[in-house]
Amino acid sequence: MSDTRPKTLVAYGDSNTWGAATQPRPDGRYGPDERWPGVLHRLLGSDWRVIEEGLNGRTTVHADPVEGEWLNGADYLLPCLKSHAPVDLLVIALGANDLKARFAVTAADIAYSLGRLVGIARSSATGRNGGAPAVIVVAPPPIPDYRPDFPDWRLMFDGAPAKSRALGPLAAAVAQETGARFLDAGKHIAVSDADGLHLDPDAHATLGKAIAELVLSRV
Repeated sequence: MSDTRPKTLVAYGDSNTWGAATQPRPDGRYGPDERWPGVLHRLLGSDWRVIEEGLNGRTTVHADPVEGEWLNGADYLLPCLKSHAPVDLLVIALGANDLKARFAVTAADIAYSLGRLVGIARSSATGRNGGAPAVIVVAPPPIPDYRPDFPDWRLMFDGAPAKSRALGPLAAAVAQETGARFLDAGKHIAVSDADGLHLDPDAHATLGKAIAELVLSRV
């Protein structure tokens, strides 16, 4: 019997997957159709089911000593995939929170941490018939250099701009090594001038479109 169920895509990310708004919105969050997973779902159509798994502050592999140990993306990824199985495609959109000074990691460390998440997915047995889901790694767009109107931001992200600019090529290499597809978000979008970290609605729309094109190119 052929499997006619829609394919399942899990969008696993941080506040830019959750939809933290740079413009006034209820609860500080863009609406479902504005967020990039919603844009992606619309473009992929009825053949796909897109599950949003965005969490403010989520890291790749770090328990946050300030904001909460539960923000460790590696700890939750396997339960997440198990709960949504079978999963055809996992989109990992993480790395920006790892740039916080409190973690004191290099751009290469962040890229390797993304690779660890790919490894968890590969060994999860949460794909169709107990296989592994395909994976797309999305590197975050670079964050800007220090601006005097964001003094607290500078303290939190001290040294982060240079790391963020170096991350894309390193993450691309790790994705290739681990058999994941890759999208460098910085080649398509920029963070908002409003806060230097989150995305404006047009960036969500552009990112959703770029990911949709990548998904459909390899269906």
